[in-house]
Amino acid sequence: MDRGEKIQLKRVFGYWWGTSFLLINIIGAGIFVSPKGVLAYSCMNVGVSLCVWAGCAILAMTSTLCSAEISISFPCSGAQYYFLKRYFGSTVAFLNLWTSLFLGSGVVAGQALLLAEYSIQPFFPSCSVPKLPKKCLALAMLWIVGILTSRGVKEVTWLQIASSVLKVSILSFISLTGVVFLIRGKKENVERFQNAFDAELPDISHLIQAIFQGYFAYSGGACFTLIAGELKKPRTTIPKCIFTALPLVTVVYLLVNISYLTVLTPREILSSDAVAITWADRALPSLAWIMPFAISTSLFSNLLISIFKSSRPIYLASQEGQLPLLFNTLNSHSSPFTAVLLLVTLGSLAIILTSLIDLINYIFFTRSLWSILLMIGILRRRYREPNLSIPYKVFLPFPLATIVIDMGLVVIPLVKSPNVHYVYVLLLVLSGLLFYIPLIHFKIRLAWFEKMTCYLQLLFNICLPDVSEE
Repeated sequence: MDRGEKIQLKRVFGYWWGTSFLLINIIGAGIFVSPKGVLAYSCMNVGVSLCVWAGCAILAMTSTLCSAEISISFPCSGAQYYFLKRYFGSTVAFLNLWTSLFLGSGVVAGQALLLAEYSIQPFFPSCSVPKLPKKCLALAMLWIVGILTSRGVKEVTWLQIASSVLKVSILSFISLTGVVFLIRGKKENVERFQNAFDAELPDISHLIQAIFQGYFAYSGGACFTLIAGELKKPRTTIPKCIFTALPLVTVVYLLVNISYLTVLTPREILSSDAVAITWADRALPSLAWIMPFAISTSLFSNLLISIFKSSRPIYLASQEGQLPLLFNTLNSHSSPFTAVLLLVTLGSLAIILTSLIDLINYIFFTRSLWSILLMIGILRRRYREPNLSIPYKVFLPFPLATIVIDMGLVVIPLVKSPNVHYVYVLLLVLSGLLFYIPLIHFKIRLAWFEKMTCYLQLLFNICLPDVSEE
């Protein structure tokens, strides 16, 4: 391995890259799949579904600003882990890490499945995409992206910027087309908005499920807690990026959903596995072939970014001694190769064993649990260290509001729509104790694994990072 340049994670990203990174994290799989879920759980009530989208935007802004306080206070990759370790102890921090292994793999699996859906859909114009070819393509895409991510940040950067431009262009095109249809004033285009709330109103459990689906489209605002250690001047860069990206995404999402509902009926949206493609077939048939290609291209880089950011907490936890030393290694491109490999492997299992809609529900049920704990941590810090000087403090009602909303997202589905799978999710979180107690608390060493680590270092040409100058 060439030792001319230091092997370590470096601060190389500024404001424009950070804004682009946040846009890619938010504008991803959700806006192409969630309109169907939001409308279904809203009982096909157009007015309620649009209100859900607006409400999810407010939730996303409050929770993102809360995460910004954590990222700025601990400006390193995996800031969430450090925050939990300081205010709740190493056991809770490890359980968060344990959960993030499965959350990260679930997110990339969901994105890979959606990418495969849009890539294959043009070949099945009159029916749903068969599961087997979709899952095989999703697996292939996931491993290709894993290889690209292991090539380092330079490979990620140019794809990210091009993808941001492409995504905003696609959604702007859909939005403007819907506005044109509304201006024309044809009865079939405007009647759904004239009596938007006339349909059946959903009960509280269905409304919460609709929020789950809508919030999926806004998820990703907390991404800076994962990559703050690679941002230049994170104390000023992070707030600027948030206040640039989130208002833009909110406006675009509302216009896109209005456009979907202008061109398609609620029943047509529910019967579609790829809403954007169905919209293109109806609105602009001559250009319909472009939409799957454009969406697939943008989602490909979204998957790339997700693997890039989700590998960082694994690398960090190994530095802190809560994962094997093998995951605290970098390759010659300063990429945490073994962390990427673990993430892609778990994502492959998720693709094989689950469906896309299940992944959305279980991922955000678990994320809500950890979000509550993080908000409690912010409040606890304000109480225990009231005079602590930190560069940025979030407006106090924001963490309180986030706790209330996340509590609703956790409790109401359990009470109104009990499902044994939610119990399995909680058991999965607690199962991390089976590894933490013997291997970390009692520090039991596995000699065979240490030998395997040496062999894998030689096989993959990886090494421990150089000491950082910070």
